[in-house]
Amino acid sequence: MGQLDGKTALITGATSGIGLAAARLLASEGARVVITGRRKDALDEAVASIGERATGVQADVANPDDLDRLFAGLTELDIVFANAGGGEFAALPDITWEHYATTFNTNVGGTLFTVQKALPLLKPGASVILTSSNIDVKGAGAFSVYAATKAALRSFTRSWAAELVGRGIRVNSIAPGPIATPGLSGLAGDPASAEQLLKGLASGVPMQRLGQPEEIANAVLFLASGASSYMTGAEIYVDGGASQV
Repeated sequence: MGQLDGKTALITGATSGIGLAAARLLASEGARVVITGRRKDALDEAVASIGERATGVQADVANPDDLDRLFAGLTELDIVFANAGGGEFAALPDITWEHYATTFNTNVGGTLFTVQKALPLLKPGASVILTSSNIDVKGAGAFSVYAATKAALRSFTRSWAAELVGRGIRVNSIAPGPIATPGLSGLAGDPASAEQLLKGLASGVPMQRLGQPEEIANAVLFLASGASSYMTGAEIYVDGGASQV
């Protein structure tokens, strides 16, 4: 018996990193998982790695047509893990309208409209989980637009928890610190720069290391399951102490 037997979970941005680790764990606990990604080849690989409980839908959460197509194929949901997102470094003098719009449309708009479209499908007792970041409470030189989107998700968590509590739907968020994912390495322009970036980030964590996607997935499972039945509107920091110590 798994903790999520008979449950259906939607996980966006699940072709690698945190999303993929969460999809694997939730599926191993008995859930049927529907995952999304923008690239078909990566999506197919992710589905194959999860196994028979997984279904993949190619979709960009910042594209309304893709979201319509995604939700047209769904009936009921017990869990929504709105994880898709990303960002790029840009110091204040270098921020462009395109950088701002792309980051906000994906991280904020994509999350907002994913959850909105899921509402008619969410069963009583459903769990909605947003991927925020510990950067939502910290200063972030050259990463301010990304940080602002994550602060918006923290605000969404509180507001939606208040709005949906009457339906028995819980809304919580997870705030990872630096996690060893392809997306984090991709912030650097080349392998040497990536190595330097990752070492620098690890040195700023009290535990002196990067987190692993599976460690975030464990927190996702907690929020998705009945183990967190008395939690809503909360944010869990999984960051090696970086935001607390």
